[in-house]
Amino acid sequence: MSELGASFLSGCVHPLHGADHLVAMVAVGIWGAIAGGRAIRVWPIAFVATMLLGFVAAVSGMPVPTVEPAIRVSVVVLGLLVALAVNAPLWIGAAVIAFFAFFHGHVHGTEAASASIAAYAMGLAVATGALHGAGIVLCRAADDSIARAVLRAMGAVAAGGAILATLAWT
Repeated sequence: MSELGASFLSGCVHPLHGADHLVAMVAVGIWGAIAGGRAIRVWPIAFVATMLLGFVAAVSGMPVPTVEPAIRVSVVVLGLLVALAVNAPLWIGAAVIAFFAFFHGHVHGTEAASASIAAYAMGLAVATGALHGAGIVLCRAADDSIARAVLRAMGAVAAGGAILATLAWT
């Protein structure tokens, strides 16, 4: 495998190793699908675009002191947004998602140890988009009220799990 291909593959696989990233990405997709309309496209795009800005900031050496706490808070907030099926205006949802995306991107940029940073970032973006898509598919497949209630309960479990993990880390 070429160095470029290995870097792309590393970028794709990296976000799948952390429960915080997995849960937050799927939650973005679910919340966008719950909101419907343009949110189903705009919110995941806002996340990926801003995540890449955070990635570039980290690779460029820009320090951000609150990255890990912000990521834990993102899981709590996104989980609650899903659990409560919050109906936010498009721009507010995009702003909330973009805010957290910067931190997710920054931590991935800090951890990137690839010879080809651009290929790694592209893999990261593809994997993140796929996780958003998984959330959208889960929500779309939940066509009855019981399945939707299960998805919302998953959001509550994610938020609660992140709170408990945060308490355990402190």
